[in-house]
Amino acid sequence: MFDGPMARASRPGACVTLAALLLLHPLRLAAQADSAGASRDSTRTIERVLVTAFRASALAPIAETTVPRSTITRRQFGQDVPLLLVGAVPSITAHTETGTNWGYSYLRLRGMDQTRINITIDGVPLNDMEDQVLYFANIADLMSSVQSVQVQRGVGTSSAGTASFAGSVNFETVPVGRRDAEGELQLQVGSFGSRRVSASFRGGIPGTRLSVYGRAGAVTTNGYRDHSGVRGGSAFVGAGWFGDRDVLKLTTLVGVLRDTLSYTGATLEELQTNRRFNPLDPSERDAFAQQMVALSYTRLFGAATSFTTTAYRNSAAGSYDYLAAPDRYRFNLDHWWYGVTSAVNHAVGDWRFNLGVNGNTYARDHRGYLEPSTTLYENTGHKQDVSLFGKASLAAGPLRWFGDVQVRHTRFRYTPDAAAGIGERAMDWTFLNPKIGVTVPLRAGITAFASVGRTAREPARSDLLAGDDDLNAGNVEDYGDFGRVRPESVRDLELGVSVARSRWDLSVNLYDMNFRNDIARIGAPTASGSVLRRNVGASYRRGIEVDARWQPIERLALGGNATWSTNRIRAFTDSSRGVPVVRRNVEPLLTPRLLTTQRADLTVTKSLLASIEGRYQSRAFLDNTGSVDRVLPAYYQLDAAVRVVRARYALTVRAVNLANNDQFGSGSVSSSGTVRYFVLPARSLFATFDVAF
Repeated sequence: MFDGPMARASRPGACVTLAALLLLHPLRLAAQADSAGASRDSTRTIERVLVTAFRASALAPIAETTVPRSTITRRQFGQDVPLLLVGAVPSITAHTETGTNWGYSYLRLRGMDQTRINITIDGVPLNDMEDQVLYFANIADLMSSVQSVQVQRGVGTSSAGTASFAGSVNFETVPVGRRDAEGELQLQVGSFGSRRVSASFRGGIPGTRLSVYGRAGAVTTNGYRDHSGVRGGSAFVGAGWFGDRDVLKLTTLVGVLRDTLSYTGATLEELQTNRRFNPLDPSERDAFAQQMVALSYTRLFGAATSFTTTAYRNSAAGSYDYLAAPDRYRFNLDHWWYGVTSAVNHAVGDWRFNLGVNGNTYARDHRGYLEPSTTLYENTGHKQDVSLFGKASLAAGPLRWFGDVQVRHTRFRYTPDAAAGIGERAMDWTFLNPKIGVTVPLRAGITAFASVGRTAREPARSDLLAGDDDLNAGNVEDYGDFGRVRPESVRDLELGVSVARSRWDLSVNLYDMNFRNDIARIGAPTASGSVLRRNVGASYRRGIEVDARWQPIERLALGGNATWSTNRIRAFTDSSRGVPVVRRNVEPLLTPRLLTTQRADLTVTKSLLASIEGRYQSRAFLDNTGSVDRVLPAYYQLDAAVRVVRARYALTVRAVNLANNDQFGSGSVSSSGTVRYFVLPARSLFATFDVAF
């Protein structure tokens, strides 16, 4: 968790890159490419090869949930991505700092944070290379440009970028290849001064094989917590040339964020006086902007082979304030990131093969100032990453076997400030990540799978520097060399069964994740107040995930998901309170034992739809000590929505937290032992007007 200003110093701009990757079904695609012209269907199919490589197919031995555009449309009102996914996907928890659906938001999967989740868009990595995290707040209203989202739980299939340690989230953007012109305008108002506007257009250029898509959006809110307002916007533009066997696609994305900081929670005593209390000063602000451009090319060679490659560049820059009266500080971050991804795909008989490579080079400058004009430090983090993977699947009778192996090498180099009094230091890591599985059809509509895989993850910069932003002669003894924190690894066993019937669907998944060298905040506090991250040895997360849908009558659909889990750190020496204590069989922080979602969708008339959704999260610990005085209480939240559709127009009214329960979405424990909480929003209402043209 983030509980101090140095945590913000490790904040990257979200590096949004778009690209093209593998083809899983080249025989089908080549046949479509050979047809006369580029029809809408064949163009769409070819364009979708940009995302299929890292996505699990319906028969892959992977625990996954794919959220389609129809579900996104029903759930989305501009909220940050984690707030949309929670409830739609098993084993996800999320919260924001502001107490609304906007601002800095955080996603956890099976209790593990965003640094352990591989995130891609159109198959290309989004996680910042230094700290392996993505801040969705930098990309306001991203989901308006997303066609679907697939969440893989567990180690999943090989991906590009940071390790799929807890799982992966893969976004597919809306298709560019469309001949007919269409557009959409959304206007929204709501509680806490919330306002949003989003407009999009897509279509083909007459007389050419070119198509374009563009969207621009902006959101503003005062925030539920005191002085926690957010102003954000983004623009997305895609253009593609679609030949019979070739696709050339250019994608750009820009985002801006301005907010008043609220990254520190409030104590129970403060909340009893003022539910909206924010301990940070109203003058402490944050401002970031980012830019991205990507060019991808796909080529089909006959009926069995394909090639795809993408080059992309990202940049981001911004700063935030920190007040330690009477002193005021400003911290600045500025990075650039280049990457290339290429893949060759081949199909022969019952076999499918995919070979790919991804490489990135990255640098980020970190600067600290004592305002108004004193420079405290300027250091730079450099990171290079290259990975190669091979995937093979075999249809052998009724069985479908799947094998996947990835080799990944990464290097982090730290260039200190010229006056730091220390020299450069660097660390290299190499990982071999294998997976194997099988899918078995049991009978019509019933499928089972089993898979086992291993993956490993290097420490992030924030792990190596305990969340601090500058390494120098004054603190180097506290942190030690870069070998102090070892890589984490996990062995993941997944067993699942799915049943599909005309009126109901059910999927059940059992998982057993065994970890070595989990990186956790268990070390002694340093002179700067940071808590050292250390490895805890062995731990496990075991559970059962259920996702179900039932349509008892044509107009009513019932659904929901649930996760029950047992999670333990077997034994470790905890120095976070200053005195070493051996702790055994404690629950890891922010990992609830039980998560459930229940949903009902009712089609009242052809033009009137209503839905209600409830979410329950059991209690969780706020640190790794198992202390009963450091607990996030259980909560239940009930939301509802009504949507009216008339021809090209639609009006959606959403109510959040109908019961107006006083609840906490998350919390943290500072190095001094102070327990703080992030509140969920009070009862709130939002109205969204859509018009298509």
